[in-house]
Amino acid sequence: MASPWHGGAAAVATITFDVDAETPILAHSRRYADHPMTMSHQSFGPDVGVPRILDMLDETGIPATFFVPGWVAEHRPGLAASIVERGHEVAHHSYSHRPAASMTPAQERADFVRALEVFANQGIDIAGHRAAMWDASWRTPALIAEHGLTYDSSLMGDDRPYRISTDSGPIVELPVHWSLDDWEQYAYLPEPNIGTVIESPVKVAEMWRAELDAMRRYRCLFNLCLHPFLSGRPSRLLALRGLIEFALDRGDIRFMRCRDVAAAVAADPGMAPRAISPPRVDPDVYPD
Repeated sequence: MASPWHGGAAAVATITFDVDAETPILAHSRRYADHPMTMSHQSFGPDVGVPRILDMLDETGIPATFFVPGWVAEHRPGLAASIVERGHEVAHHSYSHRPAASMTPAQERADFVRALEVFANQGIDIAGHRAAMWDASWRTPALIAEHGLTYDSSLMGDDRPYRISTDSGPIVELPVHWSLDDWEQYAYLPEPNIGTVIESPVKVAEMWRAELDAMRRYRCLFNLCLHPFLSGRPSRLLALRGLIEFALDRGDIRFMRCRDVAAAVAADPGMAPRAISPPRVDPDVYPD
């Protein structure tokens, strides 16, 4: 008989890294390619942050998932392979890091497929997807299922995994939340405005420990979203390591790659798919 998705753990933790590099800035405008400060701020992520993060994960024995835009993988051909070789998962994070909800259906499909082609050419097996800026469209789940991927990690309809029904078959949703994203804590650039605060890693780690401890009570998915250009900085990485060690000391928190959580959810007989659709909106009540 299939076991429940959590395998008896009080909470399941997925430590995820969005290896965005230059893409979120170029998605604002390609003119920022002419700004070396801005580009170097972003390239720190894959060039310095990712190797440092991989070493820390080796030392703590924790598996992780790295969501990589196709553009980043294409411009750094060995990056995705270097992550997989260390036992971690590489997942789809669009090609260009442009939000799907702002694209036409044809644009979203072309961007989605282009990223898949990059990973196929590099021999990287892809099981899951995360929308740029978590800004999926209502079309995105069916697009994921159509191309044989098993899960998404962009929506916020629960704090436990759930299944979504689509016309192309069901997928698993591994929900996210702004409170578990380092972008809201650390992101700062003068231009473009990607954030205006730089919090203390001590404060951030305290907040995440409180959430993780509470999630143990409700048997949730602690889906932490980090960015190597942010959390790859020394004091922030040490704070992350402290959070992982805190969780390990609890003894009842299970760390998993996203693809493995999705497989467990798909096999759980108690997880029936949900239908999702946009709300009906009266234009007289809510005009554009």
